[in-house]
Amino acid sequence: MSLSISESPPPVTDLRLVEDEAAVAVCWPLMRQLRPHLASAAELVSRWRRQAASGYRLLALWRDGRPVALAGFRVQDNLVHGVHLYVDDLVTDEAERSGGHGARLMVWLVEEGRAVGCSRLVLDTPLTNVLGHRFYYRNGLLATALRFAQPLSPQE
Repeated sequence: MSLSISESPPPVTDLRLVEDEAAVAVCWPLMRQLRPHLASAAELVSRWRRQAASGYRLLALWRDGRPVALAGFRVQDNLVHGVHLYVDDLVTDEAERSGGHGARLMVWLVEEGRAVGCSRLVLDTPLTNVLGHRFYYRNGLLATALRFAQPLSPQE
């Protein structure tokens, strides 16, 4: 689709959970912008299926049959946060950034967390993700921890 300078893309109004393998596969190119190690749509579908068995859900904002923003999340319970909504994945298509899509997903995630009785929303982001940090601060999140990790397999 080609747009003239005076035209803008059609509005994004379709915000919904992704609940079948075909729709998950369509999300792969966008998820790969955030998770470049995902080699194929089939790998994303396989991981989604496995993680969904333990509560992972995928939310997407769609335009013309293609996702422009995604949020993968789950409800967790631990001693640090109690019952909380954990955001595994949050990505807006590079060509669609600064269009309010991420903020729209965040509003939905906060509302969903409250609706299911969560005490807070939690997500991790790399220290190098400075633009992401600015987005999170603008959307009411605060940096409250530093996460440490150690690879346990040679593949990492």
